[in-house]
Amino acid sequence: MGQDLLFVGSVPLKTVEDVMRTVGGAFGPYLPAIPDGEVGERRSWVLRLSYQVFNGHIDLETIKRPQRVDGVEQLMPRGRGDEWQFKVRDGVDVVRFGNPGYRLGYAKDAANSYFVFKTLREKGVLPEGLRFQISMPIVPAVVRRLTFPHPQDLERVRVGYEEAVAAELDAILDAIPPRDLAIQWDTGVSAVHDVVPGFEFDHALETHTVSTGRLSRRLPSEVALGFHFCFGTFGGWPHFAPPDLGRTVEFVNAMVAETGRRVDWVHIPTLDSTDDAFYAPLANLDAKSARVYLGMIHSMDSFARRLAVIRRFLPDFGLAAYCGFGRTPPAELPRILADHRAALGLAGLAKAA
Repeated sequence: MGQDLLFVGSVPLKTVEDVMRTVGGAFGPYLPAIPDGEVGERRSWVLRLSYQVFNGHIDLETIKRPQRVDGVEQLMPRGRGDEWQFKVRDGVDVVRFGNPGYRLGYAKDAANSYFVFKTLREKGVLPEGLRFQISMPIVPAVVRRLTFPHPQDLERVRVGYEEAVAAELDAILDAIPPRDLAIQWDTGVSAVHDVVPGFEFDHALETHTVSTGRLSRRLPSEVALGFHFCFGTFGGWPHFAPPDLGRTVEFVNAMVAETGRRVDWVHIPTLDSTDDAFYAPLANLDAKSARVYLGMIHSMDSFARRLAVIRRFLPDFGLAAYCGFGRTPPAELPRILADHRAALGLAGLAKAA
């Protein structure tokens, strides 16, 4: 597997084939795995689950939804404060989800995208050894206070949602050989900080790591496992900008330790800072044998300066953008890919043609 570059998930192209030809054709030898671009409604990350999974569930009551525009219903929130919200109906102890393995949509999409991946690999568009990457949000990133504002509802929904994710993993493993597969767990790091006024959150690391560890241990050892930590892009990047990477590093260390199995990579976001203090906590990173990818391909005018600062605390790492590109206008993708190529050259990782 390539060890120099990572694409964390979404790519603003129309089809899976477009994504794999564009990204895999240009960067395949650098990548450990290639995502399908999360094309269509998965590009919204967790937002689609509100109207595709939670709205209309027999055990849930919709208490808030995006406002109409010109009298027409809206499924996708237009910004923060316009999101869907739900509560568990009285008398329901655990919310469970029917049609196991297919209720959330990840397994169905994965099976279809894997066919494209396998075909392009057979044609030589994608290199041998490259894995097919499925990016999925961790349970607490989906079942959260912003979507379920009543604290007593969180565990009632999380139990059943974790069961649904486990069933999706089983269905994925039925469709894709483990040696070809990589599962990446996605989560925002603001979840372990006190950053949302008016909400009391459980910022304990265990709240976010325990269920992820249980799900990770369901995977055969042949499946590659990765993590994407994010500062968030909904409403503009960064949604959350911590003063340094200290709490993020603690989160990464706890998540890797909780898996109880091999972790192949971790992706850690960065900002535009060139200050030592922001990156110094990377010296405390304990990612075990996982390859570390830093989300620093942005603001290319300062890339070389940031690279020099970071290497004081973490000498060896791969490169990535700060997040996926699902909320980026498609017209900007050529520039983004050019930035990736330039970053490889500046980091001394570019391969000879």
